[in-house]
Amino acid sequence: MEANAPEASKNPDAPITLTVTGPAGRTAGSDLCAELESLLAGPKGAALAPGAAVECDVGGVLGPDLALVEVLARLALVARRNGRTLRLRRAPPGLRALLDLVGLADAVGLTDAAGPDTAAAPRGRGLQDRVQRDRGRPQDRVPDPRE
Repeated sequence: MEANAPEASKNPDAPITLTVTGPAGRTAGSDLCAELESLLAGPKGAALAPGAAVECDVGGVLGPDLALVEVLARLALVARRNGRTLRLRRAPPGLRALLDLVGLADAVGLTDAAGPDTAAAPRGRGLQDRVQRDRGRPQDRVPDPRE
C-alpha cells in the first residue's frame, strides 16, 4: 500500500489529499500516519481551517480487508488529534461494507460518492444497529423438550 499527496504541491488552496493504492497491509499504516502527520504539520496543514477535512482517495486499494480498516481508523485518529477530519473518497463496495459492519463508516468520514464503477450503498451503523434492534425485540422462546 502506498500513498501520495499530489495536490499538496500544485494548488495551495486545495485540501490535503492522500491517495492510497495497492494491497492493504498493517505495515504501511505507520508510514501513512507519519506522512499525514507531516502534511498536517507543514504549511499546507496550518493553512486549513479548524475542522477542515483531509481527503483520502481509496479508489485504488486492492482487496480491502480489516487491516485496511485499521489503517483508515488510525489515519482518522491522526486527523482528529490535529483538529481535522478524514473523509474517504471512491471507496470500493467491499470496503464500504467492512466499514459499515464494524461501525466505522461515520468515524472515517465515508462519503456518499462510491467508486467510479459502483453505486452508492446505503449506510447504517452496521452491527451496532442490529444489536440495538435485537435488544428491543422479544426473542422467540425455544421450547425445552423436557417440558
